Amino acid sequence: AVALPGLWPLFLGNVNGSLGETSALACLIGGLYLCWRRSAAWEIPVWTIAGAAGAAVVANLLDPATPLTVPHHLLAGALLFCAFFIATDPVSSPLSPKGRAIFGLGVGVIVVVIRTLSAYPEGVVFAVLLMNAFTPLINRGTVPKPFGGVAAPPGGAK
Repeated sequence: AVALPGLWPLFLGNVNGSLGETSALACLIGGLYLCWRRSAAWEIPVWTIAGAAGAAVVANLLDPATPLTVPHHLLAGALLFCAFFIATDPVSSPLSPKGRAIFGLGVGVIVVVIRTLSAYPEGVVFAVLLMNAFTPLINRGTVPKPFGGVAAPPGGAK
């Protein structure tokens, strides 16, 4: 069995990993700054973290012997980096707040599913790519229609 690092070293970044993803504190500070400046939509990180936390709770209930606790899922790996810096890409993320919530929830759940059910130690890239593939469908179902019905075509032609 592999010994997992403690939560405090994970939070501060005193663990091995890729540059920028090991410190949960740095990811939170940078990500909250992006949200505060409105460079990133706040809904995606909030729902990504909530989706990962919910899926981690379910994973721990299904397998209580697993060494990965909910805080380990949230602080380890690239989850926070993804939630604030990758998933919030305005080109490939949904347009509406409801769509961003669905997108973020999907990313968080898929990350935990890949971490717990596959041989891959990290599932962030796959989760974001899978949800990016569903972005057009999410947009189709969540972008609100104009008040009063369908918008007139450009030029006023009927």
